[in-house]
Amino acid sequence: MKRKSVLAPIIALVAACSSGGGSNAQANQASEITPVDGPPFTVTPVATFDQPWAMTFLPGGAQALITEKKGVLKLWTVADNKSVDVAGVPEVAYGGQGGLGDVVLHPGFAENGLVYLSYAEAGEGGNRGAAVARAKLVVVPGGAARLDGLKVIWRQSPKVSGGGHYGHRILFAPDGHLFISSGERQLFTPAQDMTGNLGKIVRLNDDGSVPADNPFADKGGVTAQIWSLGHRNPLGIAFDAKGQLWNIEMGPEGGDELNRVERGANYGYPIVSNGDHYGGEAIPDHDTRPEFAAPVLWWTPVISPGDLLFYSGALFPQWKGSALVPGLSSQSLVRISFDGSGAQEAERFAMGARIREVEQGPDGAIWLLEDGEYGSTGRLLKLTPKG
Repeated sequence: MKRKSVLAPIIALVAACSSGGGSNAQANQASEITPVDGPPFTVTPVATFDQPWAMTFLPGGAQALITEKKGVLKLWTVADNKSVDVAGVPEVAYGGQGGLGDVVLHPGFAENGLVYLSYAEAGEGGNRGAAVARAKLVVVPGGAARLDGLKVIWRQSPKVSGGGHYGHRILFAPDGHLFISSGERQLFTPAQDMTGNLGKIVRLNDDGSVPADNPFADKGGVTAQIWSLGHRNPLGIAFDAKGQLWNIEMGPEGGDELNRVERGANYGYPIVSNGDHYGGEAIPDHDTRPEFAAPVLWWTPVISPGDLLFYSGALFPQWKGSALVPGLSSQSLVRISFDGSGAQEAERFAMGARIREVEQGPDGAIWLLEDGEYGSTGRLLKLTPKG
């Protein structure tokens, strides 16, 4: 039996004050999957980038925006495989896991040209925090591009020391609301602290204001932003075809989690986890505290998820409705299948490198970005069906 974490008494009262019920369902542990030797796709290396982190295709698929962690935004053109630096990117606090992060388009991009970026931002006394800014993308004749009218619309609060667990994935909901994943910055207890937005998933309007129907909107301030809490390092958020929000996050030593994200729910970290603290200190499992929402699927050993995508294309019809997860330490692409309210790892494809990002192209092809975390360049890979 696991030892009781010494953190639990400190934060139990804080956790009890947060609203939003948990699920009593027993989490499903992913079976250890042997990577598939003969995957149903051909891998084509297309381009290389310096520590790439995220990408998104512009309408029509002829160009894509690709972020590099050191603070460069690339406008990449598919046809000639060339890219230009986009001017006007905010200064980033590069180091550790920090730097330029996610990039997404406003749902009305075709009309308003708005682009959203996440990044690590410096603060006073060496502290840092994630930020999200939006700006208009302007592409001028000759291929040059710039960001106009950049404005920060969200910040992690409080800024803290350290360089890890920013999270900072960005996602637009089908109804137009903006979701941001916010890591607990390797400080554990902020995930249960309702006065800050660390260790949370937040929900905003597209301009950064707080929707009136958020679960804690009546609390005001930063608390009003919170949609769910008790997260560690949520590095993937995505909606499935039914409009259900999911997140995937890195656990501590063990216990990577896939969660069905519900309004106001508390996912328990660091009071509970199906992993343990680094160094061996135990954390009680989810099934010891049924008031917290349990993951639908979890991994020990970990896969180190970097992103999350629900596949909806036609090139891989057998994958439609599946979730695809790029693995960092596992150097893999993981496919998750769903059956009713449950999920299971269906396949794991060995990629031979840390994979940070997965993106679906307009034609249904799968695009992956290698991490390039340890000084090497990261390749952009295109996956198409064999034959």
